[in-house]
Amino acid sequence: MEQQTVEMITQMVLQTISRMEEKSNGYQVPVGVSARHIHLTQEHVETLFGEGYHLTKKKDLMGGQYACNETVTVVGLKLRAIENVRVLGPVRKASQLEISATDAMKLGVAAPIRESGNVAGSAPVAVVGPKGVIYLKEGCIIAMRHIHMSPADAMAAGVKDGDIVSVKADNERGTVFNQVKIRVNDSFTLEMHIDTDEANASRIKTGDMVTIIKQY
Repeated sequence: MEQQTVEMITQMVLQTISRMEEKSNGYQVPVGVSARHIHLTQEHVETLFGEGYHLTKKKDLMGGQYACNETVTVVGLKLRAIENVRVLGPVRKASQLEISATDAMKLGVAAPIRESGNVAGSAPVAVVGPKGVIYLKEGCIIAMRHIHMSPADAMAAGVKDGDIVSVKADNERGTVFNQVKIRVNDSFTLEMHIDTDEANASRIKTGDMVTIIKQY
């Protein structure tokens, strides 16, 4: 057998063993702490920032998304405002504001915990830009905690798109997160997303590692 073939087979065996060990000990995932942000339609972009306006990129994110240079102010039912809410691009078919439970209390809105994109019947909010104002009858949510994965990561972890898992943070708080949804896509980079409330309560920061410990 040629040396190159032996090396390739050896590498494949080592990768398989590594994945088996990860499954038996729990699959490790890096954390990304997600701050409040908003997704907008092109129509709403133009209402808020001016006719013909297009979002400008500040920083690339996963899955073709990016943080924009643009920010807005959001206003709740109690006329309490949160300023400098980051806009994420590209534009979407429906506008959506993602906030924490603490933000919801400040704004005075009953924002439900939802997966991104599921905004039917969610909380109303006003959005103020430099050129105009929009009122969303629905669209304000608290994002359901989730893990982004590539198909290869999902195979290695023994999960599939839509699965619900539990995840443990092995730090001084020893927090276990239940009801974590798996989201699989070729464009995703492995990362668990939690909001700022969850991160602060569990003493977790972006880049920390957590472990999938249970699958429902």
